[in-house]
Amino acid sequence: MYEKLKEILTDEMSINPADISMDAEFIGDLGFNSLELADLVVICEEKFGVEFDDEVLPTMLTVRDVVNYLELNAE
Repeated sequence: MYEKLKEILTDEMSINPADISMDAEFIGDLGFNSLELADLVVICEEKFGVEFDDEVLPTMLTVRDVVNYLELNAE
């Protein structure tokens, strides 16, 4: 799942692959703003057939957080 998310981050969000690690923070390390985070959520929902609950979104701080959520909830 990490590799799939990394591919999305590099191909669709234009993030340098060298900057992506499991512990990379979206806002602090990868330079995301709130709009880019929303875009990432939409892309993940479409690609993985998963819905991010509103109460879970504030906990998605690192790449690891999203990978773990996708592994538990993706179709």
